[in-house]
Amino acid sequence: MSAVPAGCRVLITGGTGSFGRTMTRRLLDGDVGEVRVLSRDEAKQDAMRRQLGDDRVRYLVGDTRDADSVLRATRDVDYVFHAAALKQVPSCEFFPLEAVRTNILGSGNVIEAAERNGVGSVVVLSTDKAVHPINAMGMSKALMEKVAQAYARNNPRSRTVVSCVRYGNVMYSRGSVIPLFVEQIKAGRAPTVTDPTMTRFLMSLADSVDLVEHAFQHARPGDIFIRKAAASTVGDLAEAVCELFDAPSKIESIGVRHGEKHHETLASREELAQAEDFGEFYRVPVDARDLNYALYVSEGGLGETPAEEFNSANARRLDVPQIVQLLQTLPEIRAELALRDPVLSC
Repeated sequence: MSAVPAGCRVLITGGTGSFGRTMTRRLLDGDVGEVRVLSRDEAKQDAMRRQLGDDRVRYLVGDTRDADSVLRATRDVDYVFHAAALKQVPSCEFFPLEAVRTNILGSGNVIEAAERNGVGSVVVLSTDKAVHPINAMGMSKALMEKVAQAYARNNPRSRTVVSCVRYGNVMYSRGSVIPLFVEQIKAGRAPTVTDPTMTRFLMSLADSVDLVEHAFQHARPGDIFIRKAAASTVGDLAEAVCELFDAPSKIESIGVRHGEKHHETLASREELAQAEDFGEFYRVPVDARDLNYALYVSEGGLGETPAEEFNSANARRLDVPQIVQLLQTLPEIRAELALRDPVLSC
């Protein structure tokens, strides 16, 4: 059941993507007044319209790069869930200006439009790749976070609360590795991994929506909310998918792709020094200081910095049986298994 108040209007940018579709279904399970889905892909919108069949959903063709289309989409909206982004690391490496235009400038358009139309809350989706970024995708997402926090810092009396959520790999989202493993196994091929010792956070789409709704309910301007996800090695993840589909545990290593890290980081040491621990979440508040730094130099204000960051190497590590158990909770995996064994769908 959605935590968004009854009767509210919600805009989801990039709403035909994995996050957007899951968020839309969650909202429709509640008493939402209207869900607006903004995206460039009219074919996906048509498929989504036929699949959902709910007249509370409005489909808007537009692009966050175009300020006018976002301004129109945010009229009379209460909440904005900003998921539109370029997310593929290799493609952003080859076309970094496109990542800038969508992930940074497009996010700025969304925030500005929300302010002009008096939107109550904007939640911007970020990624672990924004922490200590080494690739264009992560750099653009890090600057997207800075755009959101700068708005909060520069507009302390705004009625629009802008916040961020940051998480790692969302299982079975568009471009993620699990659907690739399933496709390869179904075709009789060995799953391909870049480096089996790499570690990645694992999080379900449902968990990602929970994090966004937590931000809608509890965010203060400029907050970043981080979910404490578990992690695994890429090799163990591939082995778990093989086990689920009764395939030989044979993995092909293909080498590290452009811009890949060995481990991902969800929160830096510096952020954890300021963070509040809410059990399943960290809340990192905005640094609301102005440009008058002399006060802090003369009077102090430095906190104790933790010894470690929170990354996929020191997070709770799942073994193969635990990964299998987690994968079995995913609707997409259950659907694939049901196709192999119709008894499972009964």
